Amino acid sequence: MPRPLPPLLASRAFDALARCGSVRSAADELAVSHTVVSRHVHNLEAWLGVELVRKAGRGLTLTPEGARLATQLRKAFDIVADASAELRHGVGDALHICCSAALASRRLLARLPELKARLGGRDVLLQPNNNRPDLSRDPVDAEIIYLESPPQAGDLHAEMIVRPRIIAVGSPTLKAMYPELRCPADLLGLPLIHEQSTRQWETWLERAGVTNLPRLSGVQLWHGHMTLEAARLSQGVALVSETIAADNLATGDLVEVVPSQIFLGGFYLVAAARNWDTQALVAVRQWLRDIFPTNPTTREASRE
Repeated sequence: MPRPLPPLLASRAFDALARCGSVRSAADELAVSHTVVSRHVHNLEAWLGVELVRKAGRGLTLTPEGARLATQLRKAFDIVADASAELRHGVGDALHICCSAALASRRLLARLPELKARLGGRDVLLQPNNNRPDLSRDPVDAEIIYLESPPQAGDLHAEMIVRPRIIAVGSPTLKAMYPELRCPADLLGLPLIHEQSTRQWETWLERAGVTNLPRLSGVQLWHGHMTLEAARLSQGVALVSETIAADNLATGDLVEVVPSQIFLGGFYLVAAARNWDTQALVAVRQWLRDIFPTNPTTREASRE
Protein backbone atom coordinates (compact mmCIF):
# COMPACT_ATOMS: atom_id res chain seq x y z
CA MET A 1 0.00 0.00 0.00
CA PRO A 2 1.56 3.31 -1.05
CA ARG A 3 2.42 5.85 1.65
CA PRO A 4 0.36 9.07 1.60
CA LEU A 5 3.39 11.34 1.14
CA PRO A 6 2.90 15.08 0.67
CA PRO A 7 4.20 16.72 -2.54
CA LEU A 8 7.98 16.52 -2.16
CA LEU A 9 8.79 19.74 -4.05
CA ALA A 10 6.29 21.58 -1.91
CA SER A 11 7.75 20.00 1.24
CA ARG A 12 11.24 21.03 0.23
CA ALA A 13 10.09 24.61 -0.40
CA PHE A 14 8.38 24.76 2.99
CA ASP A 15 11.50 23.35 4.70
CA ALA A 16 13.62 26.06 3.06
CA LEU A 17 11.13 28.74 4.10
CA ALA A 18 11.11 27.52 7.71
CA ARG A 19 14.92 27.44 7.89
CA CYS A 20 15.62 30.67 6.03
CA GLY A 21 12.86 32.71 7.63
CA SER A 22 11.55 34.38 4.47
CA VAL A 23 10.17 33.46 1.07
CA ARG A 24 12.87 35.44 -0.73
CA SER A 25 15.72 33.77 1.16
CA ALA A 26 14.20 30.35 0.55
CA ALA A 27 13.89 31.17 -3.16
CA ASP A 28 17.57 32.17 -3.27
CA GLU A 29 18.59 28.89 -1.64
CA LEU A 30 16.50 26.81 -4.05
CA ALA A 31 17.42 28.96 -7.09
CA VAL A 32 13.77 29.61 -8.00
CA SER A 33 11.55 32.68 -7.91
CA HIS A 34 9.78 33.71 -4.72
CA THR A 35 6.43 33.15 -6.43
CA VAL A 36 7.36 29.49 -6.97
CA VAL A 37 8.13 29.07 -3.26
CA SER A 38 4.84 30.73 -2.28
CA ARG A 39 2.88 28.51 -4.69
CA HIS A 40 4.54 25.36 -3.30
CA VAL A 41 3.73 26.35 0.28
CA HIS A 42 0.10 27.07 -0.63
CA ASN A 43 -0.11 23.68 -2.38
CA LEU A 44 1.25 21.95 0.71
CA GLU A 45 -1.28 23.73 2.94
CA ALA A 46 -4.05 22.66 0.59
CA TRP A 47 -2.86 19.04 0.62
CA LEU A 48 -2.64 18.97 4.44
CA GLY A 49 -5.74 21.03 5.07
CA VAL A 50 -4.01 23.21 7.66
CA GLU A 51 -2.45 26.66 7.70
CA LEU A 52 1.35 26.46 7.95
CA VAL A 53 2.33 30.13 7.74
CA ARG A 54 0.60 33.42 8.36
CA LYS A 55 1.46 37.07 7.87
CA ALA A 56 3.25 38.83 10.73
CA GLY A 57 3.82 42.50 9.98
CA ARG A 58 5.71 42.67 6.68
CA GLY A 59 6.85 39.05 6.88
CA LEU A 60 5.61 35.55 7.64
CA THR A 61 5.63 33.39 10.75
CA LEU A 62 5.02 29.68 11.23
CA THR A 63 1.80 28.56 12.81
CA PRO A 64 2.10 25.95 15.61
CA GLU A 65 1.23 23.28 13.03
CA GLY A 66 3.82 24.70 10.66
CA ALA A 67 6.50 24.68 13.37
CA ARG A 68 5.80 21.00 14.17
CA LEU A 69 5.93 20.03 10.51
CA ALA A 70 9.14 22.04 9.95
CA THR A 71 10.90 20.18 12.78
CA GLN A 72 9.97 16.77 11.40
CA LEU A 73 10.75 17.69 7.79
CA ARG A 74 14.20 18.90 8.77
CA LYS A 75 14.94 15.57 10.46
CA ALA A 76 13.62 13.65 7.46
CA PHE A 77 15.64 15.65 4.92
CA ASP A 78 18.78 15.26 7.07
CA ILE A 79 18.32 11.48 7.01
CA VAL A 80 17.83 11.52 3.23
CA ALA A 81 20.93 13.72 2.76
CA ASP A 82 23.11 11.48 4.96
CA ALA A 83 21.90 8.31 3.24
CA SER A 84 22.49 9.80 -0.21
CA ALA A 85 26.01 10.90 0.72
CA GLU A 86 26.86 7.41 1.94
CA LEU A 87 25.73 5.89 -1.35
CA ARG A 88 27.55 8.45 -3.48
CA HIS A 89 30.81 8.52 -1.53
CA GLY A 90 31.05 5.26 0.39
CA VAL A 91 31.23 6.60 3.94
CA GLY A 92 29.91 10.03 2.99
CA ASP A 93 31.56 13.39 2.41
CA ALA A 94 34.23 14.33 4.93
CA LEU A 95 32.96 16.48 7.77
CA HIS A 96 34.84 19.75 7.25
CA ILE A 97 35.77 21.60 10.45
CA CYS A 98 37.99 24.67 10.64
CA CYS A 99 39.83 24.83 13.92
CA SER A 100 42.52 26.61 15.89
CA ALA A 101 45.77 24.87 14.96
CA ALA A 102 46.91 24.82 18.58
CA LEU A 103 43.68 23.30 19.87
CA ALA A 104 43.65 20.74 17.07
CA SER A 105 47.22 19.55 17.59
CA ARG A 106 47.24 19.60 21.40
CA ARG A 107 43.75 18.45 22.38
CA LEU A 108 41.75 17.09 19.45
CA LEU A 109 43.99 15.02 17.16
CA ALA A 110 44.48 12.19 19.64
CA ARG A 111 40.70 11.75 19.92
CA LEU A 112 39.73 12.06 16.25
CA PRO A 113 39.11 8.28 16.00
CA GLU A 114 36.36 8.69 18.60
CA LEU A 115 34.66 11.33 16.45
CA LYS A 116 34.96 9.20 13.33
CA ALA A 117 33.33 6.30 15.19
CA ARG A 118 30.47 8.57 16.28
CA LEU A 119 30.02 9.57 12.62
CA GLY A 120 29.72 5.96 11.49
CA GLY A 121 33.12 5.95 9.80
CA ARG A 122 32.69 9.25 7.99
CA ASP A 123 36.00 11.02 7.38
CA VAL A 124 36.88 14.28 9.12
CA LEU A 125 38.71 17.17 7.49
CA LEU A 126 40.25 19.30 10.25
CA GLN A 127 41.63 22.52 8.74
CA PRO A 128 43.60 25.24 10.58
CA ASN A 129 41.56 28.42 10.32
CA ASN A 130 43.97 31.05 9.04
CA ASN A 131 40.88 33.02 7.99
CA ARG A 132 37.43 32.51 9.41
CA PRO A 133 35.09 30.78 6.92
CA ASP A 134 31.74 32.12 5.78
CA LEU A 135 29.62 29.29 7.14
CA SER A 136 26.62 30.36 5.08
CA ARG A 137 28.49 29.96 1.79
CA ASP A 138 31.81 28.11 2.17
CA PRO A 139 31.87 24.28 2.04
CA VAL A 140 32.64 24.13 5.78
CA ASP A 141 30.39 22.37 8.28
CA ALA A 142 31.61 24.10 11.45
CA GLU A 143 34.48 25.94 13.06
CA ILE A 144 36.08 25.76 16.48
CA ILE A 145 37.39 29.19 17.33
CA TYR A 146 38.57 31.20 20.32
CA LEU A 147 36.36 34.27 20.72
CA GLU A 148 35.98 36.88 23.43
CA SER A 149 32.19 36.80 22.89
CA PRO A 150 29.88 34.51 20.91
CA PRO A 151 28.92 35.48 17.34
CA GLN A 152 25.69 37.46 17.10
CA ALA A 153 24.66 36.66 13.50
CA GLY A 154 21.13 35.26 13.39
CA ASP A 155 22.09 32.61 10.84
CA LEU A 156 24.75 31.12 13.15
CA HIS A 157 24.54 29.01 16.27
CA ALA A 158 27.38 28.73 18.77
CA GLU A 159 28.14 26.74 21.90
CA MET A 160 31.02 27.44 24.27
CA ILE A 161 33.26 24.39 24.58
CA VAL A 162 35.58 25.56 27.33
CA ARG A 163 36.43 28.87 28.98
CA PRO A 164 40.09 28.56 30.02
CA ARG A 165 42.23 30.82 32.12
CA ILE A 166 44.61 32.89 30.05
CA ILE A 167 47.99 32.56 31.71
CA ALA A 168 51.47 34.06 31.32
CA VAL A 169 53.99 31.28 30.67
CA GLY A 170 57.72 31.00 30.16
CA SER A 171 60.43 28.39 30.35
CA PRO A 172 61.88 27.25 33.71
CA THR A 173 65.15 28.85 32.55
CA LEU A 174 63.50 32.24 32.08
CA LYS A 175 61.68 31.94 35.38
CA ALA A 176 65.01 31.26 37.12
CA MET A 177 66.51 34.35 35.50
CA TYR A 178 63.82 36.54 37.07
CA PRO A 179 63.22 35.14 40.58
CA GLU A 180 61.68 38.45 41.70
CA LEU A 181 58.51 37.98 39.59
CA ARG A 182 55.49 38.16 41.90
CA CYS A 183 52.59 39.83 40.04
CA PRO A 184 51.49 40.78 36.49
CA ALA A 185 53.00 44.28 36.77
CA ASP A 186 56.43 42.67 37.14
CA LEU A 187 56.18 41.34 33.58
CA LEU A 188 56.48 44.78 31.98
CA GLY A 189 60.27 44.60 32.09
CA LEU A 190 60.43 41.21 30.34
CA PRO A 191 60.37 40.35 26.61
CA LEU A 192 56.72 39.72 25.75
CA ILE A 193 55.64 37.40 22.94
CA HIS A 194 52.52 38.43 20.99
CA GLU A 195 50.21 36.75 18.51
CA GLN A 196 48.84 39.18 15.90
CA SER A 197 49.17 42.38 17.93
CA THR A 198 49.83 43.70 21.42
CA ARG A 199 46.09 43.97 22.15
CA GLN A 200 45.76 40.67 24.04
CA TRP A 201 48.61 41.54 26.39
CA GLU A 202 47.17 45.02 26.93
CA THR A 203 43.73 43.60 27.75
CA TRP A 204 45.18 40.93 30.03
CA LEU A 205 47.32 43.38 31.98
CA GLU A 206 44.39 45.79 32.39
CA ARG A 207 42.20 42.94 33.68
CA ALA A 208 45.00 42.11 36.12
CA GLY A 209 44.81 45.65 37.48
CA VAL A 210 47.94 47.05 35.85
CA THR A 211 47.43 50.76 35.08
CA ASN A 212 49.38 53.32 33.04
CA LEU A 213 50.61 50.75 30.57
CA PRO A 214 53.64 51.74 28.52
CA ARG A 215 53.76 51.05 24.80
CA LEU A 216 54.29 47.29 24.52
CA SER A 217 56.74 45.76 22.09
CA GLY A 218 58.03 42.31 21.26
CA VAL A 219 57.95 39.64 18.59
CA GLN A 220 54.61 38.91 16.88
CA LEU A 221 54.07 35.32 15.73
CA TRP A 222 50.39 35.27 14.62
CA HIS A 223 49.53 31.80 15.97
CA GLY A 224 49.09 30.56 19.52
CA HIS A 225 51.10 27.37 19.02
CA MET A 226 54.06 29.45 17.79
CA THR A 227 53.96 31.78 20.80
CA LEU A 228 53.88 28.70 23.03
CA GLU A 229 56.94 27.25 21.32
CA ALA A 230 58.80 30.57 21.51
CA ALA A 231 58.13 30.69 25.24
CA ARG A 232 59.37 27.11 25.61
CA LEU A 233 62.59 28.19 23.87
CA SER A 234 63.12 30.92 26.50
CA GLN A 235 62.47 33.76 24.04
CA GLY A 236 60.08 35.55 26.41
CA VAL A 237 56.73 35.32 28.15
CA ALA A 238 53.62 34.32 26.17
CA LEU A 239 49.93 34.51 26.93
CA VAL A 240 48.23 31.18 26.26
CA SER A 241 45.08 29.42 27.31
CA GLU A 242 45.54 26.91 30.10
CA THR A 243 43.78 24.37 27.85
CA ILE A 244 46.48 24.66 25.17
CA ALA A 245 49.43 24.75 27.59
CA ALA A 246 48.24 21.86 29.79
CA ASP A 247 50.70 19.24 28.50
CA ASN A 248 53.72 21.58 28.64
CA LEU A 249 52.81 22.64 32.16
CA ALA A 250 52.45 19.00 33.23
CA THR A 251 55.88 18.05 31.85
CA GLY A 252 57.57 21.17 33.24
CA ASP A 253 58.60 22.50 29.82
CA LEU A 254 56.65 25.64 30.69
CA VAL A 255 55.74 27.27 33.98
CA GLU A 256 53.22 29.92 34.93
CA VAL A 257 55.49 32.86 35.68
CA VAL A 258 53.02 34.82 37.87
CA PRO A 259 49.70 33.73 39.43
CA SER A 260 46.52 35.07 37.82
CA GLN A 261 42.81 34.44 37.38
CA ILE A 262 42.13 36.10 34.00
CA PHE A 263 39.39 34.88 31.62
CA LEU A 264 39.12 36.69 28.30
CA GLY A 265 36.80 34.46 26.27
CA GLY A 266 36.40 30.85 25.29
CA PHE A 267 36.59 28.23 22.57
CA TYR A 268 33.30 28.01 20.66
CA LEU A 269 31.83 25.54 18.23
CA VAL A 270 30.10 27.64 15.53
CA ALA A 271 27.93 26.40 12.66
CA ALA A 272 25.17 27.58 10.38
CA ALA A 273 21.85 27.54 12.23
CA ARG A 274 20.25 25.40 9.54
CA ASN A 275 22.84 22.62 10.18
CA TRP A 276 23.03 22.85 13.97
CA ASP A 277 20.78 19.86 14.71
CA THR A 278 22.04 17.53 11.97
CA GLN A 279 23.22 14.15 13.17
CA ALA A 280 26.83 15.00 12.37
CA LEU A 281 26.94 18.22 14.39
CA VAL A 282 25.08 16.65 17.30
CA ALA A 283 27.84 14.02 17.32
CA VAL A 284 30.54 16.71 17.20
CA ARG A 285 29.00 18.58 20.12
CA GLN A 286 28.83 15.45 22.28
CA TRP A 287 32.43 14.56 21.35
CA LEU A 288 33.62 18.00 22.42
CA ARG A 289 31.63 17.81 25.67
CA ASP A 290 33.39 14.54 26.46
CA ILE A 291 36.80 16.10 25.83
CA PHE A 292 36.00 19.28 27.74
CA PRO A 293 33.58 18.44 30.56
CA THR A 294 31.48 21.41 31.59
CA ASN A 295 33.10 23.42 34.35
CA PRO A 296 31.72 26.28 36.49
CA THR A 297 33.41 28.99 34.43
CA THR A 298 31.97 27.61 31.19
CA ARG A 299 28.45 27.41 32.65
CA GLU A 300 28.75 30.97 33.97
CA ALA A 301 29.95 32.29 30.61
CA SER A 302 27.19 30.48 28.75
CA ARG A 303 24.58 32.40 30.76
CA GLU A 304 26.13 35.81 29.99
